[in-house]
Amino acid sequence: MGKTKKVAPEAEEAPEAAPEAAPEVKVTLNPICTPLASRKLSKKLYKCVKKAVKVKNIRRGVKEVQKFINKGEKGIVVLAGDTLPIDVYCHLPVMCEDRNLPYAYIPSKTDLGSSAGSKRPTCVILIKPHADYQEAYDECEQEVSSLPKPL
Repeated sequence: MGKTKKVAPEAEEAPEAAPEAAPEVKVTLNPICTPLASRKLSKKLYKCVKKAVKVKNIRRGVKEVQKFINKGEKGIVVLAGDTLPIDVYCHLPVMCEDRNLPYAYIPSKTDLGSSAGSKRPTCVILIKPHADYQEAYDECEQEVSSLPKPL
């Protein structure tokens, strides 16, 4: 009834060696991820998203963002670079360029979702301007607009 399994000494040592071998997780990005925000700009965008969530001034998800871009809403579009398949949201940068909206890719949809206060990953968010965080918004908008756009 109380059978115990014997574990080989090699198996006991393996879990200890694993954390040392992989301290950094590498994110696989899509080939269309230009302009990709720097690490510093990504942090600023995450903070701006958190501030926008407090006043309920964001749009999240492909359908919702697409709908409000078509309606003419202004803001910064933040896209996750690790979203697969690309076909899910590859039309959004074109829509942004047609309407002169600033947009940028960030590395992780999980981080984007968590900065928006969600437990689920989010592949696109539209940050709308608001008086409560106007300074942070303007700084992000200026930096995102200055990123080199794809040809």
